[in-house]
Amino acid sequence: MLEIYTSEEAKRVGARVIYKVSEQKDIADDCWVNLYSPTEDEISRVERELNIPQEFIRYPLDEEERPRVDFDEATGFTLIIVDIPYSRRENEIIKYETSPLGIILADKHIVTVSIKQTTVFDQFIDNRIKDMIIGFRTRFTIQILSAAARDYLRLLRFIDKTIDVAESSLAKMVSNEDLYKMLELNKSLVYFSSSLKSNEAVLEKLLRGRTIKLYDDDEDFLDDVVIEYRQAHEMAEIYSSIVKVTIDAYSSIINNNMNTIMKVLAAATICLTIPDLIGSFFGQNCPMPWDTGFAQNPVPFVILLIISITSLVVSIVVMKKKKML
Repeated sequence: MLEIYTSEEAKRVGARVIYKVSEQKDIADDCWVNLYSPTEDEISRVERELNIPQEFIRYPLDEEERPRVDFDEATGFTLIIVDIPYSRRENEIIKYETSPLGIILADKHIVTVSIKQTTVFDQFIDNRIKDMIIGFRTRFTIQILSAAARDYLRLLRFIDKTIDVAESSLAKMVSNEDLYKMLELNKSLVYFSSSLKSNEAVLEKLLRGRTIKLYDDDEDFLDDVVIEYRQAHEMAEIYSSIVKVTIDAYSSIINNNMNTIMKVLAAATICLTIPDLIGSFFGQNCPMPWDTGFAQNPVPFVILLIISITSLVVSIVVMKKKKML
């Protein structure tokens, strides 16, 4: 999909001019070209009209592409690749993952390239970003990076709430479904932590000012964005540690419950085996109550019964003293 946006003057408040984002059909100067899940025709059009190196558009379309900054000396264009978060539902489980986003800074244009449509740009398109002017490409780039950081923080808060709900469910009853949710959350937090760490490195490289020109206000703004990414990175690592500890704790509880059940079954087996062992010695020669000779000689059966009951009681007492029952 190819979308083209430009900033137009909306109104004036005193000496201040307020701009709004509007969509247009043709690529013009100081416009924003947004490519997501692009077709070959759309890629060819952007390459042809803006003279962008082909690899600059292809790189962000690779799911395995890592965050980095690239500079093309022939054209003077800069490519910034960062990982942005997104969520998707699969079998009643919400999964949180990341995908590459490419930001290409051209002479008079800014181009964004992503594999799928992202919610990061919704607030830009809906004119919910303060002091946004597409023509100020450096400032606009930092605003995009800031919006991605806020998306990370928003999804991390959702993950935190999901962890609390899963812990409450596990406290009532340990179920495989809740454990699977915790495992998925842990995997998502690992993705987030890795992507945030890589994004930090990209932002710190931009902050040094060797890749793109930064004005004083831009440098302060970018410094605040770096702090937001560090905060998100720390949150992801803390939540990941909490999930790991929770999973280990409930795994220990499950193992302990299983050991308790096996201990009781083993003790019950021992208690029942002793009378059975004693009865087996007399079973072939001892007359039973239903035999014809029982009335003349009931003593062996009575002795056998008393010994069996006594051994059962003794074994139960011994097992209880050893805390096996």
